[in-house]
Amino acid sequence: MDIWQIDAFTDRPFRGNPAAVCWLEQERDAEWQQAVAAEMNLAETAFLTRRDDGFGLRWFTPAVEVDLCGHATLASARYLWESGRLPDGEPARFHTRSGLLTAARDGEWIVLDFPAIPPHSSGSIAGLEDALGATPRWLGRSVFDVFVELESAEAVRRVTPRLDRLAGIPARGVVVTAPGDQPDQDFISRFFAPAVGVPEDPVTGSAHCALAPFWSERLGKTRMTGYQASSRGGTVRVEVKGDRVLLGGQAVTVLRGELLA
Repeated sequence: MDIWQIDAFTDRPFRGNPAAVCWLEQERDAEWQQAVAAEMNLAETAFLTRRDDGFGLRWFTPAVEVDLCGHATLASARYLWESGRLPDGEPARFHTRSGLLTAARDGEWIVLDFPAIPPHSSGSIAGLEDALGATPRWLGRSVFDVFVELESAEAVRRVTPRLDRLAGIPARGVVVTAPGDQPDQDFISRFFAPAVGVPEDPVTGSAHCALAPFWSERLGKTRMTGYQASSRGGTVRVEVKGDRVLLGGQAVTVLRGELLA
């Protein structure tokens, strides 16, 4: 079985967010897929199968299966075109736990069509400030995550959470964000998800499904550029289109191998 490692939301190797992409000629059970994801030990491992009208796609962290993942979908599209399993330039259709998702080429960029999942204001969350080591300027929740706005981009970069305590927050993960302080960055963010086996995710496409509508409302823009300020770093172009968000990113293949187990 093909298994590739692809760095997503970057135009350079060893940056952005690495995902493993595994091609399956036939379905394998979830227990086996979870074991492979644990073996790969990346934020996400994607599993692809062919369907009459596209491809089945599932995503696993080293610990759990997840409902939505942007960077591993971006990597999956790159794999399909580069491996020749999908003609170059033909849009990719993915059947997932979050419904039909598509990917299309735009020059050197790949554009994903994802659902918008705007965060909504919430009350205080017990233990959050202590775990995060920062005081929210605004606090909310999206479908998956706790959403924290801080006072500045520098405050986002400085966050050093207590991951053992953050893992106890009842959510997939915690997004921290602020307006960007660079000319090419409308907003920046970081994403912590120790509860699902990802201490800090390098670049999180699904979090931008919440970041895009959040910052669109505040900045009065529908097209923006986000930067995820992890140690690897990555850039996500976003466009809000009603109840959908277009996520644009680049990807670089760094490893091609065969899974024998």
